[in-house]
Amino acid sequence: MSIADRVVTAWYTPGLTPLAMLLWPLSIAYGCVVAVRRWLFRVGVLRSQRLAVPVVVVGNLTVGGAGKTPLTCALGEALAARGFRPGIVSRGYGGSEHGERAVTTGDDPRVVGDEPLILAATGFPVWIGRDRVAAARGLLAAQPACDVLVSDDGLQHYRLARSVEIAVIDAARGFGNGLLLPAGPLREPASRLAEVNAVVRLVARDAPRATARDGRETVMTHAPLPWRNLKDSARVADVAVWRAGAVHALAGIADPQRFFAMVRSLGIAAIEHPFPDHHAFRAGDLAFPEAAAILMTQKDAVKCADLADDRCWYLPLKAELDPALVALVEDRIRGSQTA
Repeated sequence: MSIADRVVTAWYTPGLTPLAMLLWPLSIAYGCVVAVRRWLFRVGVLRSQRLAVPVVVVGNLTVGGAGKTPLTCALGEALAARGFRPGIVSRGYGGSEHGERAVTTGDDPRVVGDEPLILAATGFPVWIGRDRVAAARGLLAAQPACDVLVSDDGLQHYRLARSVEIAVIDAARGFGNGLLLPAGPLREPASRLAEVNAVVRLVARDAPRATARDGRETVMTHAPLPWRNLKDSARVADVAVWRAGAVHALAGIADPQRFFAMVRSLGIAAIEHPFPDHHAFRAGDLAFPEAAAILMTQKDAVKCADLADDRCWYLPLKAELDPALVALVEDRIRGSQTA
């Protein structure tokens, strides 16, 4: 087990592990830096940059994925259905690009990152950049018809002023041991949730859900769409054949077990291969000569397109949002436009 794996295990182990206790003094120092930075923005020493259109930030408090990208896609589609013309900005984590640029579906994931390619598949204009303000301005200059921006991640990117803040929480993992980095998974204290406009919890498909009243506290789930073949998108998956032969499932996401659990829920018994988040796949990672099928996430599929054969399939997911969340976002957007 790598050092990084040991640290993540310590984060999500109940109680304080010896490793978490060893790192706890660094968490205190990190917390002081976070608090001072927040204070500097609050008093105006550091300034947020307001754009010409409303900005919706979809982020989380923990390191790693919590379902931000599917929520961003679904929110963009919901806003478009209500008459808006959304654009999306993202950091482009995992890519080699250091500047700001547009992303299209044919771009190299090693350059632009994996998640921006999923975002680009929505058909909305997508720009990436470590400086989210510069990326947003580039998008608006290139797409003047855009009237709302959705930022995939960026809750802690305070230079980008926002009209709406949405914090996403993976209900299965929660906040782990509740400590700040590096002793725990938190990038900001859990008390930060009191300041956001909406909190969305990602829950399992079979979890009981009730429609929210005001959109402040809602849940979402990931609904699996039909499997898609990496080499031939017109092919239809024959799951019965997969069950009869050896099936391998791989996942290079923040929580691989989430994908593996979904595969099992679909009645598929697969040999599971977890990889680190944003893993750069190589041919050897897909070397399963006996496999009847090799299954992966959409996030991994964009990096495996050149490595795949006709046994490789990925599972697109669609975030199912509470209508109350969409209504809350729309109200705040329209309110900021008239302010």
